[in-house]
Amino acid sequence: MRSKRKPRWALALSGGGAKGIAHIGVLKVLEAMGMPPPSLIVGTSMGAIVGGLYACGMSAAELERFVLDDFDIRKYLDGFAFPASGNPFAKLIRTGQALGNLATRPGIDSGNKVLEVLEKLSGGASFDRTRIPFLCNAADLASGEEVILSEGSVAKAIRASMAFPAFFDPVGYGDRLLADGGLVDNLPVRLAREAGFSRVLAVDVFGIRRVKPETFKTVPVIVYRAFEIATARMDRDAVDRATLTLHADDGTSPFDFARARRLVALGEAAARERTRELGLFFESGPIAAIRRMLGKQGG
Repeated sequence: MRSKRKPRWALALSGGGAKGIAHIGVLKVLEAMGMPPPSLIVGTSMGAIVGGLYACGMSAAELERFVLDDFDIRKYLDGFAFPASGNPFAKLIRTGQALGNLATRPGIDSGNKVLEVLEKLSGGASFDRTRIPFLCNAADLASGEEVILSEGSVAKAIRASMAFPAFFDPVGYGDRLLADGGLVDNLPVRLAREAGFSRVLAVDVFGIRRVKPETFKTVPVIVYRAFEIATARMDRDAVDRATLTLHADDGTSPFDFARARRLVALGEAAARERTRELGLFFESGPIAAIRRMLGKQGG
């Protein structure tokens, strides 16, 4: 008896700061449903962190344990003494040292400690040694071009993809100076399409909602809001659209890492609400392919 062929599919994970923790919840549901692992993972910024570490061999449960039990963003930033409670990013901008860094350095934080933890969690993997093929993107500040990262250290590539301007120093790559991939494409479905994948599942945690004017009291919040507005207005054509897109956004601030448990649950709920469509996404055969092509799943 011939065994069923596992579908060849790609997973695209968006950026969104803390909101990207919801990606872990989606991965948990896919694993619980017994779905085959992706043949390619592409990601941007926080999507690159979750997707890259998953590609390197961390399970959804291991990623969840890290963000719930071990993750304290204050441990991964250089040279700042944060108070024991409160939003560290909001506190960050209020310190004289942070203001001095803004005036004299390319970012508030060097990102060196972040790179160290990424190297540890990824096992120091290079792109040719990942469990699942992986790609992420970044923006070249010098040329303004999108750069697809596919060689060398996975941790360094992730660090470049998450280098949000003003927060983290950009990353030197040869003659390029790389910053957050969300500046050029915050949901890089195109990378999967260009790699030859017709079946792409996207998880988009990036949403823009009306918020109260009094929200905008710190530089980080204003800068990120400007980024959200610009990204939301980017034109996307057919090659940028996934076969199925799961949306996981409840208005959480991109800086609110303290809501990790709630964000994992949000990702789980977003996936469970679309179990019928997910079943069709993974279904094989010509009829299922036609239904997908005709957009019967929604997105």
